[in-house]
Amino acid sequence: MIKLSPSRLACLVLALWMPLHAVAGPFDDDEARKAILDLRTKVDNITRDLTARIDGKSDKTVQIEMLNQHEQTMREIARLRGQIEVLQNELSKAQESQKQLYADLDARMKRFEPRQEVIDGQTAEVMPTEKTAYEAATAQFQSGDYKGASVALQEFVKQYPQSAYASNAQYWLGNTYYALGDYKKAIAAQQVVTTTYADSAKVPDAMLNIASSYALLKDNKNAKKSLQTLVSKYPDSSAAQTARDRLASLK
Repeated sequence: MIKLSPSRLACLVLALWMPLHAVAGPFDDDEARKAILDLRTKVDNITRDLTARIDGKSDKTVQIEMLNQHEQTMREIARLRGQIEVLQNELSKAQESQKQLYADLDARMKRFEPRQEVIDGQTAEVMPTEKTAYEAATAQFQSGDYKGASVALQEFVKQYPQSAYASNAQYWLGNTYYALGDYKKAIAAQQVVTTTYADSAKVPDAMLNIASSYALLKDNKNAKKSLQTLVSKYPDSSAAQTARDRLASLK
């Protein structure tokens, strides 16, 4: 909107007034002074009125502009709130996904953490992979798959020679050979138990299996010797009681 200054308003009024003044004819000095004063008064009044109107219109324009700006601001706020809701939703999904990721990672890490297991009455730390491999191999033996069990047990003792399950795996390896009728391999495998794993609870049973293998090979001398050694070293074991009964039958 174009604002008119008081001076321009005065010129506008004078421009409108002068033709009227010329038509009315010449004035004397007093009349001229009075007319000028009247004109100035009218110009001042018109100026104030127009200024007031312009200012009023200007105020309304400002109000309208402020209202428009307010509406634009509200629309922008609504748009931003929508974006915030979307971001909050995405953040919630990301946090849930992160929790699941941590849970999966924790589960995977636990697969590689040692666990406390009781083996032949003794508590020992073993890796989950060791236990899984050992149980899978012995399960094959129990199912009657002696050949498959022998391969799995050989692989186990090779891969986990220091495992708390190693002596048991070696013992069952000897049993697989015994079940397969390979008594020489059975003796060799069980001798590893008695030497490499001399502190194992499986030693008495390994010695009894050695004696049984010698007996089936018709080597009664070594069979008897193995039984006597078993009774001498492990007299309180259940294997020793079986050895005594067999010694009695060999006499």
